[in-house]
Amino acid sequence: MKEIAWWSAYEIGQRLSDTFDDVPVSKRASRSPLVFITGDACHTHSPKAGQGMNVSMADSFNLGWKLASVLLGRAAPGVLHTYSSERQAVAKELIDFDRDMAKLFSVRAETVDDPGGETADQTEFQKYFAKHGRYTAGVDTQYRASIISGEPTFQHLATGFVIGKRFHSAPVVRLADAKLLQLGHAIKADGRWRLFAFAGAGDPTAASSGLNELCAFLDSSPGSPVRRYTPTGADIDTVIDVRAVLQQNHRELAVEAMPRFLLPKKGRLGLVDYEKMFCPDLKNRGDIFDIRGIDRVNGCMIVVRPDQYVAHVLPLDAHAQVAAFFDGFMTKSA
Repeated sequence: MKEIAWWSAYEIGQRLSDTFDDVPVSKRASRSPLVFITGDACHTHSPKAGQGMNVSMADSFNLGWKLASVLLGRAAPGVLHTYSSERQAVAKELIDFDRDMAKLFSVRAETVDDPGGETADQTEFQKYFAKHGRYTAGVDTQYRASIISGEPTFQHLATGFVIGKRFHSAPVVRLADAKLLQLGHAIKADGRWRLFAFAGAGDPTAASSGLNELCAFLDSSPGSPVRRYTPTGADIDTVIDVRAVLQQNHRELAVEAMPRFLLPKKGRLGLVDYEKMFCPDLKNRGDIFDIRGIDRVNGCMIVVRPDQYVAHVLPLDAHAQVAAFFDGFMTKSA
């Protein structure tokens, strides 16, 4: 190096906006936000944890599907308020995390008794980073209860699908063709809500089963959120995509015997969609009911947001509650 043309000292600073939109807290009940900020515009920190771009993209993703839902007439403008409340809390956690990380990076090492061993600060750094591994991987974010995230009243029915956290996948077998896949890979972040019905014990095709009664409600009841919020003439899963996970081995069930609601005719040609039912992978990779702590006796409903965060956990027979949840923020389509 013959010459240094320019140099500068980088000064670490942690800064956080009070809100990520243009609505003061005192006016949130009277008007919707019109301007939003994301990324470095509302939270700055050191590069130590490598979370700047990750959190900024998560800001945009969180805002994007909500804007799209409102502009398409699927959701009320009140949904836009949840962007600032959800992401500001995440940014606050990031700032606190970054402040601790910056201290660990900057502190002078103090040796321990063993001259050939690690320093005390290195040991502390490893412990801290391991503790926050899920956070730095981007899968430990948990959104608080709101109009689009329910209260954990029935969380015990699915301990592995925590309300407010990402919908964590697990291996399953597709009933129609016995294909092994990840349940999370069967859905896309395409702006649709998902409702996963995990069947309880017993025959899922029986008229009295929780799954069958839920499908009957969603299919034909005037209070069904699927019927209420699906635009006229659109495929039945355009807004809310319902899928079922059964407890039996795929060889024990007949596709044609399943509720007709799970075999919808779609598209211009009215072809049957056979890909809405799944069974546990009992042979190879583990039972999803065990992996995700699903109540085997009663089963449950898992409502998943368009950004693939768990919005609610409800009993299979909580028809009124699931309808009320969607009624809280969705708008009826023409």
